[in-house]
Amino acid sequence: MKYDFTSIMDRHGMDAIAVDGLGARPGFAPDAPKEGFDAIPMWVADMNFPTVPTIPEAIIERTKHPAYGYFFPTDAYYNSIIRWHETRNGVTGLTQECIGYENGVLGGVITALNCVCSKGDKVLIHSPTYIGFTKSLINNGYNMVHSPLVKDENGVWRMDFEDMEKKLATEKIHAAIMCNPHNPCGRVWERWELEKAMELYKKYDVYVVSDEIWSDLLLNGHKHIPTQSVSEDARMRTAAMYAPSKTFNLAGLVGSYHIIYNKWWRDRVDKEASLPHYNDMNVLSMHALIGAYKPEGYEWVDELLEVLSGNVNYACDYIKAHFEGVEVSKPEGTYMLFVDCTKWCEAHGKTIEDVEKACWAVGVAVQDGRMFHGPCHLRLNLASPFSRIQEAFDRLDKYVFNA
Repeated sequence: MKYDFTSIMDRHGMDAIAVDGLGARPGFAPDAPKEGFDAIPMWVADMNFPTVPTIPEAIIERTKHPAYGYFFPTDAYYNSIIRWHETRNGVTGLTQECIGYENGVLGGVITALNCVCSKGDKVLIHSPTYIGFTKSLINNGYNMVHSPLVKDENGVWRMDFEDMEKKLATEKIHAAIMCNPHNPCGRVWERWELEKAMELYKKYDVYVVSDEIWSDLLLNGHKHIPTQSVSEDARMRTAAMYAPSKTFNLAGLVGSYHIIYNKWWRDRVDKEASLPHYNDMNVLSMHALIGAYKPEGYEWVDELLEVLSGNVNYACDYIKAHFEGVEVSKPEGTYMLFVDCTKWCEAHGKTIEDVEKACWAVGVAVQDGRMFHGPCHLRLNLASPFSRIQEAFDRLDKYVFNA
């Protein structure tokens, strides 16, 4: 490969809660490992790979000029986004006016909802549910109505359209969040699924905020279908949120953006975001995005997806072969596993807390899946060099599930 996805990067002391946060915030972070084990960070959703070199090059080049004053986003910024979506997702007709900066996807989700909802309104969302949605909706006075995803006969997570319609018809819901691809389950929704969901939202006059932050991270040849692309109504009914942060490991720089074709909604989102005077871009964030969306970034992501696909395939095959009673539906996108330990815990008289503590003790820093509405689940980050994934599963085998 052209880029480095095998070196083990030392992130200690480099502003990474994935490693420096262990044991620091009980209830939030995993415990630090016991003596004799190093930490393998598998909880925070960032990557343990160095990003594409064009990003630090762009940042360093900009910092050489010793003034960092007020600025407007450049044409290079907008054109980079337009070209990325056209090339990666087949999007046509995207213009600068439809793109707007957001200080974060979750902030963008709330801003968009604030324009079409009143405080106390109900918002339809699928479960399992990303914890960021849960916290943001609760903190901003919205009531969540969960429509559980269900596994089909092949173990694939699916939307329950009958349940969705029942709740839309009876709960007076006029806003929904779509997670595409889905976090934490890793589904990359097929066109027919998105079409069916958007027809329901049209029928019941529901505005949709689509979080597509994971849309570049597609495994084993799966393709992303933007929610806005499935019909003209979906195009006008949906506010989509994107960012280079998951794709290129840029979360610490902060910098997301929306794509909104509906001018009525877009104008109100721009106004809502302007009210607290907080939603201003960082100049280095802008140059980081431009650096990410250079031709080298396209190559880097293609290699990354090959690495992540291999890691996910290895992990899912290992669980099936070695961890009896542990179940996982292979994700089609993202680099996270959502692992169901229910049967294993029942067979061994253990709780999910027991499993987590055993993992953490030997340095496998997994995340508690209950905060994602998985009652006996773990969430595992597989965005590390393959050697670390092998080591993690070796420890899980020896010290946790077959101890």
